[in-house]
Amino acid sequence: MDYKKFIIFLGLISSFSYVCCQYRMKNVQGSSLSERVQQLTELALTRPVMKFNGARFKEFVKSTPRNYSVVVMFTAMAPQRQCQICRHANDEFIIVANSFRYLQSHSKKLFFASVDFDEGSDVFQMMRINTAPVYMHFPPKGKPKPADTMDIERIGFGAEAIAKWISERTEIQIRVLRPPNYSGTVAIIMLLVLIGGFLYIRRNNLDFIYNKTVWGLGALFFTLTMTSGQMWNHIRGPPFMHRSSGGKAAYMYIHASSQGQFVLETYIVMVFNGAVALGMILMIEAASRKGDVKKRRIFAAIGAGLVAIFFSLLLSIFRNKAQGYPYSLLFK
Repeated sequence: MDYKKFIIFLGLISSFSYVCCQYRMKNVQGSSLSERVQQLTELALTRPVMKFNGARFKEFVKSTPRNYSVVVMFTAMAPQRQCQICRHANDEFIIVANSFRYLQSHSKKLFFASVDFDEGSDVFQMMRINTAPVYMHFPPKGKPKPADTMDIERIGFGAEAIAKWISERTEIQIRVLRPPNYSGTVAIIMLLVLIGGFLYIRRNNLDFIYNKTVWGLGALFFTLTMTSGQMWNHIRGPPFMHRSSGGKAAYMYIHASSQGQFVLETYIVMVFNGAVALGMILMIEAASRKGDVKKRRIFAAIGAGLVAIFFSLLLSIFRNKAQGYPYSLLFK
């Protein structure tokens, strides 16, 4: 009988010890979580995008439990890496992080961080990342899913696209607030001053104002500028070109997505559109003017060739950017 009481007593002691141990572990985890959130909050107040190395990444992103999301930008900002697109992507990421500061109700639910390859190469190896930039969302629970990696090739890396992607992953709506840029206003004022000064100097001879050719060329240049995407460049600020991973001389001039473009790409499109317009002008002049028939035929043939070749190139570019577009002319 005494033996049975002793067994029961040992069972009660073991149960009590187990409950106390679990309670203590829960308190330790809770205090650790609250400390991490407090540290992240303080870091976010000093810098909207926190810089993580391997130790900080493991402490704040990989450690559990978590009740917050972390959006991490994996980048390579060192000059020797020659990642031109990384700086533009970083600027857009900072704009989103600064805009998030105005959402005080979600200040402890989402944090922004960046990991540079030269400061956290072990993190790149851990996450099996071999390119940059990469945006990745780490949810409060579980591991990141494929959708938690932003598809930059498809939707670009503009601040608005990043904010929309974050809202899809976290249900936190971020209104992007871009800092004011007065460079365009200053440029317009200087241009108006120069035009006004030129007109004042030539005030006794303003017949050129009534020249139809000058106005026609001006209107054509303005149309080509707007249709090629220069206004989009002014608003979004994309990179001039993108360095690909194929080698030192490998560059991307045409963006792979219909939602993005490079500055050099808009110049290429503007030249192609100008060549098509020149071809149409040559054919119109050949048909409307009178004179040497052989010369008119040459102009018409050159015009038709310009239209066919450069319109085919424009279709080819559009076909590559808009996947599934079925039409082409001379080139695919």
